[in-house]
Amino acid sequence: MQGTNYLKLAWIAGFVIFAGVSCWATAESLHLLLSSWPKLAVYFVTIGFFIIASIGTKLIVDSLNTSVFIEKRGMRLFGGIILLLVFWLLFSMPTNTHTFFYRTAISDLVNNDISTTKGYLSQIQNNSHNKKQAEDKVKDLKNKVDALLGELGAEIMNEANPGFGPKAKEILRRFADLLGVDKIDPLSYKGTSKQDRERLCDAYRTKIYMMAQSKADNIIKNIENPSPNLINDAKRDIKNLDLAKKYMNEGRLDINDADDVKNVCEQLNTGYNTIKIGKDFVNFSSEQDEKLYTATNPVTRVTRMLSVFHVWGDYLKGMFSGYGFIYWIMISILVDIAAFIFFDLAFRKTDE
Repeated sequence: MQGTNYLKLAWIAGFVIFAGVSCWATAESLHLLLSSWPKLAVYFVTIGFFIIASIGTKLIVDSLNTSVFIEKRGMRLFGGIILLLVFWLLFSMPTNTHTFFYRTAISDLVNNDISTTKGYLSQIQNNSHNKKQAEDKVKDLKNKVDALLGELGAEIMNEANPGFGPKAKEILRRFADLLGVDKIDPLSYKGTSKQDRERLCDAYRTKIYMMAQSKADNIIKNIENPSPNLINDAKRDIKNLDLAKKYMNEGRLDINDADDVKNVCEQLNTGYNTIKIGKDFVNFSSEQDEKLYTATNPVTRVTRMLSVFHVWGDYLKGMFSGYGFIYWIMISILVDIAAFIFFDLAFRKTDE
C-alpha cells in the first residue's frame, strides 16, 4: 500500500514537472501577446486551462478503460475530446510552440530586421544617386503600369466574358494602389462588340498613362529635392536602431522579455514609417519587402513574432523555412503528452 502511494507521488511529481514547463511556455507566449496583463493573471489562466485539458485526457482514458465500471461512458468520451480540443489543441500546444520557436529564432530575426531597415534608411539618408534613383523608379513604374494594362486589356477583350466586370474593377483597384490615388472610377462605355471593347481599352490606356506621368513627375520632383526633415528622420532612426542593437549586445535589452522587445519594436516601427514616407528614395531588394514597408499600417517582422496568431499564420504561408518550426511543434506535443500521461497515471480510476 505504501509503495503504491510513493508511486502515485512520483506520477504527480512527473505531472508537475512537465505541466510546469508547458504552463511556463504558454504564459510566456501570452505575455508577449498581452504584455499589459499582470503576469500572475496570465499564469493563473494558463494553469487553469492546462488542468482542464488534463482532466479532458483523463475522461477519455477512463471512458476507454473497460476493466472498470463507468457511468455515461459515451458522454465522458465526448466531453473529454471537446475539452482536449479546446484547451490543448487550440490553446496550449500552439502557444507552447510559439514560445519554443520564438526563443530559438528571435535573435536572428531581430538582427535581420534591424539590418534591413537600416539599409533602406541609409538609402534615404544618403540619396547620393538621386538622378539614377529617379530613373529607376520611373522605369519600374512604367513596367508595372504596362503589365497591369496588359491584364486589363486581356480581361476587357476576353470573348468568354466580354466587357468590364468584377475582375477588371479589381485591376483598377490595383492601379489605384500603384499610382497612389484613392480610386480610379470606371469609364462609361456602350456595347460589347470587338470595336467597342478596343475603344474602351484605348480610353483606359490614355487615362492610365496620364495618371502614371503625373506620378512619375512627382517621383522625380521628390527624389531630386528631398525633404530635409525626411533625411533627419532617417538619421535619427538609424541612430536609435544602432543604440538598440548596442544595448542588446551589452545585455541591457533582453529580447526574450516582453517589455524590452517591444522597445525594440517601437524603434523598428518608427523606421518602417520613415521608409514608407520616403519610399521613392528606396530600391527595395524584393517585392515582399516593398509590400511590408509600404503597407497602409506597416507591421515589423519582429512585432509579428510577438503574436502566436501571426507566427502560425506566417508558418502556414511558408515564411519560416529552415528554422525548424516542425521540430518545436513536436517538442510541444511531447511535453504536453508526457504531462497528460503522468496525470492519468496519478488519478486513473480503478475498482475498489
